[in-house]
Amino acid sequence: MRRRHGQLLTALCLGAAFPLLWYAAWQGSRGNDLDMYQSQLLELRQRLLYAEKENKKRSHELSSALDEIKHVVAKRMNSTTNHTDDMKWKELNLTRKLPVHFTNMYYYLPHLREYEDAIFPNVIFGQQRTGVSLVMGIPTVKREKQHYLINTLHSLLYELSEEQKNDCVIIIFVAEVNAEYVNSVAESVKTSFPREIQSGVLEVISPPASYYPDLSNLKKTFGDSEDRVRWRTKQNLDYSFLMLYAQPKGTFYLQLEDDIIAKPDYIQSIENFAAEQSQEWMILEFSQLGFIGKLFKSEDLPLIVEFFLMFYKDKPIDWLIDHLLWVKVCNPEKDAIHCEKEKAKLRIRAKPSLFQHVGIYSSLAGKIQNLKDKDFGKNVLHKPHNNPPAKVDTSLRTYQQYTLEKVYTGKDCFWASAPVAGDYISFTFLNPLKIEKYFFRSGNMEHPGDKLFNTTVEVLPADVSFSFPTVIVLF
Repeated sequence: MRRRHGQLLTALCLGAAFPLLWYAAWQGSRGNDLDMYQSQLLELRQRLLYAEKENKKRSHELSSALDEIKHVVAKRMNSTTNHTDDMKWKELNLTRKLPVHFTNMYYYLPHLREYEDAIFPNVIFGQQRTGVSLVMGIPTVKREKQHYLINTLHSLLYELSEEQKNDCVIIIFVAEVNAEYVNSVAESVKTSFPREIQSGVLEVISPPASYYPDLSNLKKTFGDSEDRVRWRTKQNLDYSFLMLYAQPKGTFYLQLEDDIIAKPDYIQSIENFAAEQSQEWMILEFSQLGFIGKLFKSEDLPLIVEFFLMFYKDKPIDWLIDHLLWVKVCNPEKDAIHCEKEKAKLRIRAKPSLFQHVGIYSSLAGKIQNLKDKDFGKNVLHKPHNNPPAKVDTSLRTYQQYTLEKVYTGKDCFWASAPVAGDYISFTFLNPLKIEKYFFRSGNMEHPGDKLFNTTVEVLPADVSFSFPTVIVLF
């Protein structure tokens, strides 16, 4: 009887032991998985920290190289003054190259090893300005329909003080490899902004054709079409190239797009907001849309670009930025709410927005994109101003309440419709005046087609035939 009880007790003990052994094995497996994930995250963090340290060293080396090279570039620029346009293009491609050193670039883009000039930008126009507070980067590509670049530059440069112009540089990155198209964009910018090109406020660059890898067999992800995957992949490469070129030029880097408008005094607003930050930050956002209006410290750009290049074929640029913040500050053992709070310490949003997206036709062929930043508010269409007393008249049909009288007296803008040949706008001054200059500004960023085209300005001075001086704008 005792033996039977002993056997029963042994069986019960063994029966109880099996679940415990199974549970222990399951827990051990779960622990191993968790250890593996934590080990991978730790390894990735260590790689990023190492890359950050190495790229700070490369940044210093690049700054020194730029100082040496810009003197040589300036000397060679002077020697091309009398060349033809075609010869200038070839000369610029051969001589105006600035190195973009980057520790692991050849690892992520191995095809670059086959080309000597694959990471050297073509600097079409620019004075190699460095040492500024703010560098603005604008990538632009060929669009099927409407182009917005010149209007965007007008908005950014409008009413900037000389002091602000001397302390910033705007880099237009024409992300195309067709030399004829790149040259046409560069000439358009130069024609519209000759003083800014000459002074160094504006630079126009493009990538060498060998910079881009083969984009014909990319893996389709997230339900995107082949064209969209190729478009977003190239976009990641474009941002990376532009950021690396801009990095040694200034203290801060502002990412913009070629189809935006800016609020007046946006530079001062950015400076004020950055100065108010008491904590360490990585991104200051001045628009809630995509990658528009994102401010970075230039010293952080090499690390950011390396992360982009790690995953340039996998996800869009704004997703990659979010993942980078996750890697830097999020604890995998805590919940998503805690993660968002930690990321918010590195990515700080400014309101109201300083930049508005105005493009309709996307750089992705066939895509219509009516994105608007709700925090931007209504852009001011005119600036209050004073004009000398005058009689105003026009043959144009006024649109709604936007009369010629209101624009002349500085109360509102003038808006008219359906001009035809022979229409006019005239201003007859009530008293004789000594005039230094006349200044006309037409157009509005939100309605880029509504501006004065093919007009003639006639100034009729006061004399025996004309009692008072008159200015006439003829269509």
